[in-house]
Amino acid sequence: MTVVLVHGNPETDAIWGPLVAALDRDDVVRLSPPGFGASLPADFPATYLAYRDWLEVELERFDEPVDLVGHDWGGGHVVNVVMHRPELVRSWTSDIVGVFHPDYVWHDMAQVWQTPDSGEELIEAMIGGSLEDRVAQMAGFGIPDDVAAELAAGQGPDMGRAILALYRSAAQPAVAEEGRQLGNAAARPGLSVLATEDPFVGTDDQRRDAAERAGARTVVLNGLGHWWMLQDPARGAQALTEFWASLG
Repeated sequence: MTVVLVHGNPETDAIWGPLVAALDRDDVVRLSPPGFGASLPADFPATYLAYRDWLEVELERFDEPVDLVGHDWGGGHVVNVVMHRPELVRSWTSDIVGVFHPDYVWHDMAQVWQTPDSGEELIEAMIGGSLEDRVAQMAGFGIPDDVAAELAAGQGPDMGRAILALYRSAAQPAVAEEGRQLGNAAARPGLSVLATEDPFVGTDDQRRDAAERAGARTVVLNGLGHWWMLQDPARGAQALTEFWASLG
């Protein structure tokens, strides 16, 4: 059964390297959303629904349903796909289910991106500097230097445009309204990754409640943060492997 990994913002598929190594299997495919380590067509609107549609097209290329895993906005795309086209997957995993909770409030940086002019200024500060500046910024989040360098190399104007369009399309109440369809995700087995030190994706209660509404089980990664797949790839791989093994 093919495993498909989808990353988020402001990332490229380099984010998955240590986890792929820990999984130690030869059927793992990494998909990069347009603008995030992949080309951004001029006519691609980069809204959350456009990314959902993009991922559906990518999944249609596989001969059979896949085990789909998403991190950050990649996890948002995963949930949106499973709510809309569950037949494309055998199972799904996301670490961002909590953003679909009706009480979720976007984190401070997201709210700046969603604000005209202020968002553009923040994007310029993030990706307008030198490669060295971007590497330092990524490393400041606790990302290992080698991965930080790969991420920084993939950041540029296209990613900036995609970030602004994506977050503005998902400003509340948009994701809360999408969350009304969480029950549709229960059509396929789901796993919600709850990294206890992740400050971006809702409270623990919001994440647990949203997962329950989506029919997903929750795995708790104590002491790990937003980039759990880099902090402890062995523990992340174990959680995923045990989930997939339970599906029979």
